[in-house]
Amino acid sequence: MIPFLDLKAQYNSIKSEIDAAVLGVLASGQYILGEEVARLEQEFADYCNVKHAIAVNTGTSALHLSLLAAGVGPGDEVITVPFTFVATVSAICYAGARPVFVDVEPVTLTMDPAQLEAKITPRTKAIVPVHLYGQMADMDAIKTIADHYRIPVIEDACQAHGAQYKGARAGSIGESGCFSFYPGKNLGACGEGGIVVTNSDDQAKTMRMLRDWGQEQRYHHLLKGFNYRMDAIQGAILRIKLRHLEAWTEARRAHGRRYSLLLGGAAHLTTPVEKADRRHVYHVYAIRSRDRDELQRVLSAEGIQSGLHYPIPVHLQKAHADLGYKAGDFPVSEAAAREVLSLPIYPEMPAWHVDQVAAALEYAYVD
Repeated sequence: MIPFLDLKAQYNSIKSEIDAAVLGVLASGQYILGEEVARLEQEFADYCNVKHAIAVNTGTSALHLSLLAAGVGPGDEVITVPFTFVATVSAICYAGARPVFVDVEPVTLTMDPAQLEAKITPRTKAIVPVHLYGQMADMDAIKTIADHYRIPVIEDACQAHGAQYKGARAGSIGESGCFSFYPGKNLGACGEGGIVVTNSDDQAKTMRMLRDWGQEQRYHHLLKGFNYRMDAIQGAILRIKLRHLEAWTEARRAHGRRYSLLLGGAAHLTTPVEKADRRHVYHVYAIRSRDRDELQRVLSAEGIQSGLHYPIPVHLQKAHADLGYKAGDFPVSEAAAREVLSLPIYPEMPAWHVDQVAAALEYAYVD
């Protein structure tokens, strides 16, 4: 069997480092925030080339706090894309704002800047591009429009740890950038976790208070805050994993190149395109095919796991029917939802697994 993801393989590759870090936290008696989380914040900020990083308990919390710190509230509108994990939109709803969608562009499946300006109204208070699958959106085009209207850009970089746009790290271009440390992410915790990065001193201060019940000092609550704190064990584990992230990213990129080499000539499917000005980190390697469901069936019969990211765009989810969108409103997103198939990819995956997956897809075509 070829797994879609093997988290045990990563743990076993750095077991002694992880075990020592966890035992160190247990011995310290400091289990929430503390020194390990503070060090992670500094090291991740340095990695992203920004001034501040604020660790929280999930990527969704990171998005929620970024929106609040940008001044988003009830009655406001926030522009994002419908082809994303639902958390992007849920965070906007948590802030009391209305999500407004623009379609994605067909090549990268990230926000289409050509459709952005038409959706801006006096109520627009933020723009949230999603760096889907590990490749960043067209940030120059998005920022040019946003800056013209003085609207903050909040990068949803939950799938894009280490991705780059014209040499700039994901999260460092907008007013803030949000990351998830869900276990399957390129930098994943052994539990839940997230982080916000920003160059704004004021926003960093606000988010630090909001994640900890709105208190600036113990029992002095200046804001109505939340319990979004990161636990120290996750902070310690993430510090260890951050040291390996670049090597793991290069391993993912090698697998991505191998997939593209082997599958690039297949007439029945389309492989991902890495834009020349970007560094794709392949959180997901997603092919597209009108025969997607049949390809997945063939892979399953060969003992190969695959995934669907994401089979129903957010504007067609029942939970967001109140927004009033309907089928046909975002044709590129809807076509992607029907056609995208995610292949196995993780740093420790043997190279021959890539060859075996590609051979199975070729067999499906011949058959």
